[in-house]
This record gives sequence, structure tokens and C-alpha cells, in this order.
Amino acid sequence: MSIDETMNGNNATGVNNSIEEIVIKSFDIYDLRFPTSLDQSGSDAMNPAGDYSSSYVILHTSKQELDGHGFAFTIGRGNDLVCAATRYTAERLVGKSLAEMTKDMGKTWRYLVGDSQLRWLGPEKGVVHLGLSACVNALWDLWARYLGKPVWQVVGEMTPDEFVRCIDFRYILDAITPDEAINMLKNMDGTKIDRIRDAKNNRAVAAYSTQAGWLGFSDEKMIGKMRSMLEEGFDKFKLKVGGSLENDIRRLKIARDVIGYDKMLMIDANQVWSVSEAIEYMLKLVPFKPVFIEEPTSPDDVLGHAAIRAALKPFGVGVATGEHCQNRVVFKQLLQSGAIDVCQIDACRLGGVNEVLSVLLMAKKFNVPVVPHSGGIGLNEYTQHLALVNYISLGGERALLEHINSFSEVITHPVKEAGYSVEYKSDAIRKYEYPRGEFWNSSHGLTIRNGLKH
Repeated sequence: MSIDETMNGNNATGVNNSIEEIVIKSFDIYDLRFPTSLDQSGSDAMNPAGDYSSSYVILHTSKQELDGHGFAFTIGRGNDLVCAATRYTAERLVGKSLAEMTKDMGKTWRYLVGDSQLRWLGPEKGVVHLGLSACVNALWDLWARYLGKPVWQVVGEMTPDEFVRCIDFRYILDAITPDEAINMLKNMDGTKIDRIRDAKNNRAVAAYSTQAGWLGFSDEKMIGKMRSMLEEGFDKFKLKVGGSLENDIRRLKIARDVIGYDKMLMIDANQVWSVSEAIEYMLKLVPFKPVFIEEPTSPDDVLGHAAIRAALKPFGVGVATGEHCQNRVVFKQLLQSGAIDVCQIDACRLGGVNEVLSVLLMAKKFNVPVVPHSGGIGLNEYTQHLALVNYISLGGERALLEHINSFSEVITHPVKEAGYSVEYKSDAIRKYEYPRGEFWNSSHGLTIRNGLKH
């Protein structure tokens, strides 16, 4: 059944109104900040003490029981700037019906990105694009809740034409055309039902974990977490590197001693090196057989990534990036130039679901596997959906999904429920809204607020 057909039927939310009657009336925005710096979760060579944060928007509709939830991820200071950008974009949704917004999602995305004065601050990148993504993702959550399905299923059940209609192809037509995309999707249609069954049975995408590999962890803490994860069944791990070569060699040796060489190991430098430094540094780490090095240099340096990839290819080490890739245009260049082995889409850095779909199509055309970037609170929930979309609609191999569970208890809905799985619990808002929340006015919170600005 197509989405157009589903929209005219009953849904599982208890909302019996037609989609034309659902109108976005107002919105709330919350600056949520979680103190991950207290235990060094999220620490890496570039970001030593982040506090995982969300610019969180709730779209309220004419029907009290139906809202849309979305967020953009940051790591602390500056989250208020993203909240401001989110507010400007959300204002453009007020008064619009859900039917109007979803009948042509590609047109809607271009409308939201097309405010010329806001676009001037980007264009289509940075703080403004993060604010856009929060609102676009909230709109998808609203639509999916109305249909009574998770976002991955809404997209997965689309016809090729409906999928392609979600995308703004401006700037990427030299890499892929709508007709090419439709043909690619049609080639996958015959076996899609089997992949949807895999998704419903939780057999679609394997997980790896960064939870043991933060740079600020002691050796003992890293060892303990790795051993615990091995007992849980994890066989794929990622470690942060780039602090110092001596320290990294020691930590990688410890990691291999714990997990052995039959388990998968990946490493992540979080942009800390220049191109020549990355090559020189990585040649010292290849004995530990990492599958890939993530973000070895500036996320905007397409040719630099290509040079690093060429230098490491003889040693069997791939290059991955995408966490800070600002839009589909840079992804297009990375893919066209053969600069990366792994495409790491980010659900918030890109402008929401629509732009992610365009990158998935290009990655499929250039035969580059997709391993979404997760990590931030709520990003794991977002990227479960995107990994499933890639697997179901594009026949993506059972690739990898990053698993990090810091503060996961603050999220309400798992991936199997209707929507986009990113509704925050009311007590989490009360506790962690910045600067009014209970935690941020406690002794620990005030210590972070008044302390050293890393």
C-alpha cells in the first residue's frame, strides 16, 4: 500500500480527522542540555568535555492529541543559537495543514530552506541548517504519528515516485537525476517486503559501540566497558584517537588485547589532523588493523580525504566521514571523487529526512556503504530509522549502526512505535532545560556553568 493510499484510511493514533483538518497551530522550543562532561562521555581529541544537548521543538496541531517532535544535536554552549534558528523555521510552519506540507515533501523542504534572509546566514549549512533539521524532522514525526507508523515504515512503504518526490534535486543533478533514482528504487521493489519483515523482526542492521572508547576514559574504565559489552554480545567497537600517538598506541594495544583481532575495530580522530599529519599518524596505527579512520581531517576537505584514502588503501584501512558534512553538495563531491569508503549521514547536520534521502540515493549509486553517525542523545533513535530506510528502500547491506546509550532513559518512544522516536520525557525537560532546569541550578550544574570553558 502506498503512502497516498494510507493517508486516506484509518490510523493508529486515535486521530480520526482527515489530514486536511490537521493544522499546525503553535510550537514550543526547549534548550535541553545533559551533563555528559561529568563522566567524560563523548570526549575526543577535538571535544574534550561536551554536554550533549538538543534544540527540541514540539509542533502543536489543531488536534490536542497529535503533536510532532524533533530536535537538532549540539554539545553544549551555542545550543541556544540553534534554538533561535529552530524558532525562525518553525514560524514558517504555523498555519499550514499537514496535507499541504506532506503532499509534496520536496517542495515543502525547499520552501523551508528558501527563506532568503535566513538562507544568507547559511546557506544550507551550519546553525541555520541545524534549526531547519529540527523542524523538518518534527514534521516527519507528526506525519508518521498521524499515519500511526514509525518513520522508517512510512518511507519504506513509499512507491519509488513518492520517495523521489521527497527530495530537492537542486545541486545534485550532475550526480543523480530523479529518473535514475526512480529506476534504482524500482530495482529494489521486488524484494522490499522481505527487508521490511527483517526490520520488524529486528534483523536488519547490526550495531557497533563507541561507549567504551571515549578519549577521556581511564584504561581501567575502557577495559571494564569493553569486557561488559563483549558479554552482551557486541563484537564491533570504535575508539577515539588523536590525543597523542604514544597514548593511542597504548590504548589500541589494550583494546586488541581485550577483544582480540577477530573482532571489528574502528577509530575516530574527530578532525584533529591536517592531511599530511593524518597520513603519517595513521601509518603508525595500521598494525592494529582498524577497519576505517573516521573524520581524519577537516570535514570540508574533499581532496584531503581523497589523499588520505589513497595513502591508506594499500594497508586495508578505509576512510569514513559525514558527521559534520554540512549538506548534500559536499556529500556529492566526496562520493563523486571517490574520497571515502564509508558514508556517515547525520540526521541533524543535514536538513532533516528529505536531505538524508538524497544522500542515501547518491551513496547507492556510487556503491559506498552507509553507516550513520549516532552518539548524541536522540541521535541513536533517529539513525535507527535512517539505517532501516537505507536497508529497506535501497537494499543497503546489513551495514552498521552506532550504538551509544548515554542518557537514553530521557527518550519516550522506541523505534517500533509511531513517529520518529524522539519525544523527550516531561521530567527530563523539567530537569535539564537550560538554564532553568533543576539540574542546572544544582551544585553540579552550577559547577559546569561557572567552570572552565573547554
